[in-house]
Amino acid sequence: MGIQKFTLPNGVRVLVEPVGHVRSAAIGLWCRTGSRHELDNEAGITHLIEHMLFKGTKSRTSKEIAESIEGRGGSLNAFTDKEATCYYCRVLSDDVENGVEVLSDMMLNSLFDSEELAREEGVVIEEIKRGEYEPGDHVHELHLSGRWGNHPLGKPIIGTKESVSGFTRDNLVSYMDRRYRGENVLLSIAGNIDPVAIKAIAEKTLGGIDSGQADEQPERPAGSASVNFVEKDVEQVHFCIGTDGTSIYDPELYTMSVLDAALGGSMSSRLFQEIREKRGLVYSVGSYVLNYGAGGAYTVYGGTSPENWPLVQEIVRTEFDKIMKGGLDVDELERTKRHICGNIVLALEGMSSRMMRMSRNELNHRRDIPVEETLERINSVTNDEIVGLAQRILDAEKVSTTAIGPAN
Repeated sequence: MGIQKFTLPNGVRVLVEPVGHVRSAAIGLWCRTGSRHELDNEAGITHLIEHMLFKGTKSRTSKEIAESIEGRGGSLNAFTDKEATCYYCRVLSDDVENGVEVLSDMMLNSLFDSEELAREEGVVIEEIKRGEYEPGDHVHELHLSGRWGNHPLGKPIIGTKESVSGFTRDNLVSYMDRRYRGENVLLSIAGNIDPVAIKAIAEKTLGGIDSGQADEQPERPAGSASVNFVEKDVEQVHFCIGTDGTSIYDPELYTMSVLDAALGGSMSSRLFQEIREKRGLVYSVGSYVLNYGAGGAYTVYGGTSPENWPLVQEIVRTEFDKIMKGGLDVDELERTKRHICGNIVLALEGMSSRMMRMSRNELNHRRDIPVEETLERINSVTNDEIVGLAQRILDAEKVSTTAIGPAN
């Protein structure tokens, strides 16, 4: 039957993927809004709103929201990133209508009680403090903000202690009114479900959202190369070494995924084998890509002892130079492609992964991208393309290094 799409009169989109052999469903209620959409005086408000939608509606207390899903055998959660916010649950297949109704109630009828808001601001501030005291996490945020500065994609999703502590109920309501509009909202469900029934449920629960247009992308962030070492009383040096990468719309997107996987994306990758397995210089080392609408980033990360830090940097630079010069050999290229394709296919056995995949495709591309198309694009990546991309982004003059570690 495949993925079916409906659009309500107010612009809300509904995606349904029936999977008959399971007894559950994954439901995601998305809004195409994230930290990059915040005004200068709104740093962290998107994430705070995500928290507040769990704190009570006109008909449910915060405890009743949780019990409405968990008390019926399901699970409930949410996340905020730089370009989207998602409220999601896993439910038994006969409980989908309830799941959609609860998520819709949270989005449309939250009270934003002032006392609850004050408490939750405190919770988020504690979350910010925890991140600052965990250098293995904090270094990633420092690195990205160092590269992209005041660009909307360079802002920390969680905001700052100062910004979060200053929000009022009116601030949250105003942001919701501006961003949580029909064309930005997507309901996505994968599992043992009836598409016709889902359409009726969506019309009943989400038909009252005001319509409104999604906005355009900002200019592409231009990363600046720099070295930033932050002294902290810790035992290890926690580091990020990286450069600008690809946006979700760049033709080199799939080349970037192969390059990332080969360099640091798995236990068989070059960096993991060279730095951890052969030399034992780190416990963990790897790499990842961030792909956004306006741009992207490629980052190598890890933690090592102060005495090994210079050598780790040298090895990373050497591996960058190798791939810039010769790319991957034939066997390595094929193994890497198969690794990526295998992960994609295996993930589709889970309903949550199916829901997330089709949601991202709709939000970013407004269409379903068949798995076969993705696999074909990955398998068509050539070594010449890898060398070309590596030479464009991995040059020493374009790479930034951010580290948190003990004073020398």
